[in-house]
Amino acid sequence: MPKVSDLTRRQTLRLGATTLAGGLASLACTGLAPRLHAASGRSGRGIAFDDYVAHDGLGLAALVRKGEVTASELLEAAVSRMEAVEPKLNAVSVRFVERAVQSVERGVAPGPFQGVPFLFKDLHLELKGTLTTNGSRLFRDHLATHDSTLSRRYEEAGLVVFGKSATPELGMSGSTESVLHGPTHNPWNLGRTPGGSSGGAAACVSAGVVPLANASDGGGSIRIPASCCGLFGLKPSRGRTPLGPVRGEGWSGLSHIHAVTRSVRDSAALLDATSEPEPGSTLFAPRPERPFLEEVDRAPGTLRIALMRRPLDGHEGGQEIHPECSQAVDDAAMLAESLGHIVEEAPPRLPSLAALNDTNAAVSAGLADTIDKRLAQLGRPLRDDDLEPFTRLLYEEGLGVDARQLIEARRAFYRLGLEMAEFQQRYDVILCPTLGTPPVELGLLTLKDVKDVQAYATHAVRFSPFAYLFNVTGQPSMSVPLHWSSEGLPIGTMWTGRYGDEATLFRLAAQLEKARPWSDRRPPI
Repeated sequence: MPKVSDLTRRQTLRLGATTLAGGLASLACTGLAPRLHAASGRSGRGIAFDDYVAHDGLGLAALVRKGEVTASELLEAAVSRMEAVEPKLNAVSVRFVERAVQSVERGVAPGPFQGVPFLFKDLHLELKGTLTTNGSRLFRDHLATHDSTLSRRYEEAGLVVFGKSATPELGMSGSTESVLHGPTHNPWNLGRTPGGSSGGAAACVSAGVVPLANASDGGGSIRIPASCCGLFGLKPSRGRTPLGPVRGEGWSGLSHIHAVTRSVRDSAALLDATSEPEPGSTLFAPRPERPFLEEVDRAPGTLRIALMRRPLDGHEGGQEIHPECSQAVDDAAMLAESLGHIVEEAPPRLPSLAALNDTNAAVSAGLADTIDKRLAQLGRPLRDDDLEPFTRLLYEEGLGVDARQLIEARRAFYRLGLEMAEFQQRYDVILCPTLGTPPVELGLLTLKDVKDVQAYATHAVRFSPFAYLFNVTGQPSMSVPLHWSSEGLPIGTMWTGRYGDEATLFRLAAQLEKARPWSDRRPPI
């Protein structure tokens, strides 16, 4: 499957977003490697891969500030690792290494992540002069004419962006597979999904290409791939990070943007760097008492944790969960108790749970709006080969959504959020499995061959039955990698805090990370 950068090479080259493909030999041929060496001022000494992956993002930035390594050497290490694993993973959909080299030559910002290589998710996030394909043939040559607010904040934090990670078409699947880019593979087992829709980001972080990567979550798309790839993934509170200046919100407020990371502290520091309200915003989460990075070093105290072993909906007793996922959440509960927390089996009681179905209108209407805006840019109607079959079905459904349905969807957000807030007056955190099963085989959740929508929905809900509820309520929610299956696959557990209270989650996550470290676990790739 050719890369989109190959498909649109002339246009990309015209705008200076040069694509590199074909390994280090091609890197040398383009002249980028000598320029990186020259910019480093260290005779091309570089940094060994083992040293590169031994540090998280803040650790690499500290080396840059000390003069022990340069941004050029880190970029070269990231590109080298990308080229080594990309033939197996197919996780990077757009590359603009030349742009990254130029930013290093100009001098990167002295932020908390000074000189650290970084990938954007190839979904909605705009960086002027680069492609944003959204994993869709309809957007295959869409070139950004502006920077998203978050794009500027990432670069102001010192991050060096050199490409975009793969996503399913318009983020509509829990598995990263698209007609445009092909399937992305899980570094822990190449036949399994890395999750979605931030699967490319998670695969790259897990495989050691970058220590952290941008991700977004409209129904679990940070937490699902974090679980599949053995990473920490926090979905922030609604309104915590900006989506502007063009998009005020995604899917009427369901979609939240942050990252997948190897360390808890990287996630906290990145949220500090990006979470100020942007001018004109009418929705933003409560200001934290102190920087999130400081919370990582603070004890969480004794927390009351509600254990939810099964989804709230489904047949009597809740949907059955795979034994490995059940074991993971039971082990996590015991670990929490051993750390002094109070854990009670107490699934939330939400009288308005049936209203969850009403929120689907926000997704399909948001999708239809995105597609219609693109068609207006192109000045033509939708063609048969523009969209994958399931995406087209959702688009047509979205065209039929009226204002009353959207009002009802927003009302459901409010009612469920209020009921959850009332439940969490007693509990600080809700603990449940991140997923209903370990990472599924590639092909099960592809959008391109969907003929039976109900069957597809059944597979999708069985795989991820927990995460979407917390997009509706807008709460901060994180997947923590504390368990690996008997087959060696990562199994995450999900911990959800009160709206606006990322601080408690960061304190708890750091405690869990210290008690059961995961950073030294590496996939066999």
